[in-house]
Amino acid sequence: MAESQINQTIRKYPQFLEPVFVSRAFRALWIGNTLSVLGSSITSIVVPVLVYSLSQSTVTMGLIMTAYMLPNVIILPFAGLIVDRMNRARLMQAADIIRCLLAFTTMGLGLAGQLTIHLLTFIAVIFGLMDGLFQPAFSAMRATVFVPEIRNSANALNQLSVQGMRLLGPAVGGFIIGMLSAPVGFGIDGITFLISFICLLFLTREGRMYKHVRPEKKVSFFRECFAGIDVIRKQTWLWVTIIAFSLINIFTTGVIAILIPWLINIHEKYPPYVYGIVMSGEAIGAAIAAFIFGMRKTWRFRGFIAYAGVGLSGFCLLLMPVASSEVLLIVLMIVEGFGMMTFGLIWETSLQEQVAPEAFGRVASLDMLGSFALLPAGFLFTGWFADIVGGVAAIMILGLSVVIAVFLILFVPGIRKFD
Repeated sequence: MAESQINQTIRKYPQFLEPVFVSRAFRALWIGNTLSVLGSSITSIVVPVLVYSLSQSTVTMGLIMTAYMLPNVIILPFAGLIVDRMNRARLMQAADIIRCLLAFTTMGLGLAGQLTIHLLTFIAVIFGLMDGLFQPAFSAMRATVFVPEIRNSANALNQLSVQGMRLLGPAVGGFIIGMLSAPVGFGIDGITFLISFICLLFLTREGRMYKHVRPEKKVSFFRECFAGIDVIRKQTWLWVTIIAFSLINIFTTGVIAILIPWLINIHEKYPPYVYGIVMSGEAIGAAIAAFIFGMRKTWRFRGFIAYAGVGLSGFCLLLMPVASSEVLLIVLMIVEGFGMMTFGLIWETSLQEQVAPEAFGRVASLDMLGSFALLPAGFLFTGWFADIVGGVAAIMILGLSVVIAVFLILFVPGIRKFD
């Protein structure tokens, strides 16, 4: 749809819902991704059940997660170049079909009683590789499909649906395990990958690669893979944020994934359902942030607002150990999710604005590499640190570290004045 047509159509609909009505490309990408996230949320519940039924070992569960994460991280720098040289829609279609076949194969093996830890490890490796290719391509496609006229609303709707599926998926996964069989969850995941593939068939034109101007001097393959660094280092907002979040992610994800479950289940001895409700609060807060963000076409003072959200998130984590009731824990988690999603939405829209389409895949892959590469070490550090100083002290120190980091980062003019 032409830009003038979009502008004329936009006036008929509320700002938040514009992308659904004015862009067929958005609808295709949004529906496919929403259902895919639902399938992945279901398997996030199914996988531990299958692993523990086969091995009863936390070490084995760690091995499966490592088998998934390691190839994902290794492929990311090279995935960016692939994304910037191939039709992104076709690359995503190939990843969806392979993941669909893997999911159906896993279901078949599980129902037949032939699934083993070795097979699950191999499947996790291929899943990790495919996700490492798919995610940078998906980020680049969003930059193309989420045009400026609908960008804020499109990013907000995308995140709102993601958070909704992350709330719904575990419940569906639990129902499947209880009423049917754990391997059936992989079959549902396979169906969502198939639907995503069909939706992407409508986006081949949007996914086509951009014309690549070859440099006069021959550039090595590895130099091209990391060409996104040249784009990032020219903009303070980009390079400071990517470096900062390689540490902030360690503090926040370590607390949320390791220490909050300990605080609720072990330290406070709350019933198991309390943990589920508290963690759902994070998704609720994120959804609220997405809804508010999508109500306006433009936002001012985005650098300050984004990092204020991160600081708010860190402050909420700091207060978790002194929360006096389950209700207060839920409220703190809602505010934490709100703050972090506020940052995430501003970061996503800023990437789409500031990075040229022909380099977006490489920049997105480096952004993901900065976010994910140190997480395994971060999880180990969090567990070790909590063992040394105690769980309550660790939560408060790591939460305070996020707040201090935000305070220091806001002294950087390129961050504070980013608008």
